[in-house]
Amino acid sequence: MAARRPHMGQGCTAYGVELPRVSRYTRAARFLGGGRAVSSCRPAVAGAALSGLLRASARLPQACGADRLLGLSAFNFITSRLRMTKNAAKRIQQDGLQHMTSSQQRDALQRQIWKIANDVRGAVDGWDFKQYVLGALFYRFISEHFIGYMEAGDASVNYATLDDAIITPEIKDDAVKSKGYFIYPSQLFANVVADAKTNESLNTDLAAIFAAIEGSALGYPSEQDIKGLFADFDTTSNRLGSTVKEKNARLAAVLGGVAGLDFGDFADNRIDLFGDAYEFLISNYAANAGKSGGEFFTPQHVSRLIAQLAMHKQTAINKIYDPACGSGSLLLQAKKQFDEHIIEDGFFGQEINHTTYNLARMNMFLHNINYDKFNIQLGDTLTTPHFGDAKPFDAIVSNPPYSVKWISADDPTLINDERFAPAGVLAPKSKADFAFVLHALSYLSGKGRAAIVCFPGIFYRGGAERKIRKYLVDNNYVETVIALAPNLFYGTTIAVNILVLSKHKRNTKIQFIDAGGLFKKETNHNVLLDAHIAQIMQVFDSKEDVEHFAQSVPYEVVADKDHDYNLSVSSYVQAKDNREVVDIAKLNAELKTTVVRIDQLRAEIDAIVAEIEGTQTGRG
Repeated sequence: MAARRPHMGQGCTAYGVELPRVSRYTRAARFLGGGRAVSSCRPAVAGAALSGLLRASARLPQACGADRLLGLSAFNFITSRLRMTKNAAKRIQQDGLQHMTSSQQRDALQRQIWKIANDVRGAVDGWDFKQYVLGALFYRFISEHFIGYMEAGDASVNYATLDDAIITPEIKDDAVKSKGYFIYPSQLFANVVADAKTNESLNTDLAAIFAAIEGSALGYPSEQDIKGLFADFDTTSNRLGSTVKEKNARLAAVLGGVAGLDFGDFADNRIDLFGDAYEFLISNYAANAGKSGGEFFTPQHVSRLIAQLAMHKQTAINKIYDPACGSGSLLLQAKKQFDEHIIEDGFFGQEINHTTYNLARMNMFLHNINYDKFNIQLGDTLTTPHFGDAKPFDAIVSNPPYSVKWISADDPTLINDERFAPAGVLAPKSKADFAFVLHALSYLSGKGRAAIVCFPGIFYRGGAERKIRKYLVDNNYVETVIALAPNLFYGTTIAVNILVLSKHKRNTKIQFIDAGGLFKKETNHNVLLDAHIAQIMQVFDSKEDVEHFAQSVPYEVVADKDHDYNLSVSSYVQAKDNREVVDIAKLNAELKTTVVRIDQLRAEIDAIVAEIEGTQTGRG
């Protein structure tokens, strides 16, 4: 017997199944389609309607034909409208974000990050705890980046919800070859953080996940780039707490805090914001950690200047190198200054500190530099250098440690090292600055430039350092010496210099630039503004002489007996005299007037004294 079609708003029984009333869903559908702008619809109304329809939809296959069609029609209509509404809401939100300036977005993000670091570190020292915040940021980044790779823009694929069992060896192999690592769905940041607060084995689970991610690269070309990335994210450390419960609670807080950061749409700005977040944390911890931070972090504004100097007027370079790369900030500024395709073979660096070595590799990934486009090595650049057998570099940037001790002449083989032998002398044991300079020069190609931050003392001290300066000047390798303002770097207030080396100078002059007056004073440090950098670069390019600012000096003057290879900027650029100019004629006139007045006063005093004495005599 055919089922009777119910009136709109009535229930329907078919095959023992009752179809819920649909009148309120129909009203919602009419509301959504009633001529209102999609952006003005209330998603809550549509959501309520959809929720009821979802419950009813499970019974639709068993319902009578007419009611099934009616229900399906309402269901499809509402879901379509709801999707449009959600998309419209998303567009509105994105438009709001776009109306924020990049600096406002960055400031908001940085406030969130700093709050996480301060809220969850508890008794953990800030310098130590940064590793966990940075590690969590990195874990989230590679998880979401890997999701993007696996889904490849296919909206029908939700990698995070897949079962690990469906991943075949072929799928894994292909991903590792492309991305350098593999993350199973269950290992993704989002899936781990969802249960973090209730997971009693969170710390050991995280350790196993990190080991698995690093282990996925074993036997592949990316192995050395992935190995040890999470070494400093020690989930079992007593720094996190004395008990497993305390460790898990703090780890859950870190993961939850990082999960709450809004990086916007991945394709639009995620990479830049992740990188900014990373550099913000590093710079702030460096600023508050004194020397331990300043050893390996170069402020972004100084990095920009160094990158521009090293790559000036090069339309294409083979690769860029930092022999003491720290966290990689100098290398990454080169990426930010120029299009990716210009740096053909990628980014190279060496770092002696294991922690900062890991940070540098993380930083490469965070800035979307794939494993096959960077090569960061661990070790002492001066005694165990890497890349020496490779093709020379077209661009070298560096901020090596100032006046650090090294083995020098205690190793008799070093004087025969091809990096140091041409100079005929080694840098002093207590001051390795020129050892880094000679290393960079040796690695520099015939078309390239090296821009190196140097301690000012190396430009005027005698002994071995004077002999090295002579070698550099006599062979016409010194293009420019730039004196910077004081207090630009974390951990030191010294006004350091930038030495620019070149193997393709067109003349034998050496340029000296006094940029000590170019800075903006901020709370704790001075900063170089873009206008300051532009001013330096303009003069660097033109080589023009500017009074009290820049001077190009002939080789003969630098090498003469008066200067004796002194490369101090102050020896060649006369500082502007900011003392008050005294008008001598006016001063003499004022002095004459003063003398006359003094004489008048003295005469008046003498008269008064005589009067007093006369009176006293009369009384006698």
